[in-house]
Amino acid sequence: MKNSIITFIGGGNMASSLIGGLLDTGINSENLRVADPSPQPLAAQFPITCYTDNLPAIQGAQVVVLAVKPQILPEVAKSIATAVFEPSPLFISIAAGIRLTDLTRWLGGVEHRPIPIVRVMPNTPALVQCSASVLFAGPHVSSEQHELAENILRAVGLTVWITEESLMNAVTALSGSGPAYFFLLMEMLEKAGVNLGLPQEMARLLTLQTAFGAAKMALESQEDASTLRMRVTSKGGTTEQAVQLLQAGGLQALFDQALLAAQQRAIALASQFGEQ
Repeated sequence: MKNSIITFIGGGNMASSLIGGLLDTGINSENLRVADPSPQPLAAQFPITCYTDNLPAIQGAQVVVLAVKPQILPEVAKSIATAVFEPSPLFISIAAGIRLTDLTRWLGGVEHRPIPIVRVMPNTPALVQCSASVLFAGPHVSSEQHELAENILRAVGLTVWITEESLMNAVTALSGSGPAYFFLLMEMLEKAGVNLGLPQEMARLLTLQTAFGAAKMALESQEDASTLRMRVTSKGGTTEQAVQLLQAGGLQALFDQALLAAQQRAIALASQFGEQ
């Protein structure tokens, strides 16, 4: 990977996170390029080559990371289709909801012109190099490109592969949108602490440290979350009282409904984007 030229089309937060992570792994900054209408912030942050035009940025690249919003990806992909050289570079798409068949079509892929594409669903903790990224490889991705894609995403956190593209909608609902669920839970816990009389800042710090500690325990343990929960829930104690109330209130059913709604929205958006 260290000798591969990697071009990012789009210079937003996710591209910035990946670039920072790659540089930390020892990638030569001369091998990293970014194309963005306003590349000045990235140019000031990293010693990389920046372009305002996509076409020269992808010339000679072994990897092209499509890091633009899903709404504009059809236009971007079609605009660079004629410039994709052969053999084609590996395309890594981090645009939520864009199906492999649609992206292949926009990039000009046909039977005699295979285009290797890896779809990725990262999440926003990539900003602090703690992402959970799920990857799906198209049929034309070689074993070397498979490893290359994994190494790039591993620079910002955990990587997991799936073998069925349809699972991306479930991934979007769980880990893609997941950080917002935990932020909401922390928001509610902090507010509940304040309602019990704790100072705002104390409630905030206790909430954040408790969330961090619980996640760290779960990551470092061989036991599942249910077992860990039962181990810290003494019979007849305060924790049991709170947990029983949450369960009686239908918390599991709410999460089931919430993730199903997110999954269905992901499916609808994929169909909408694919019409372009």
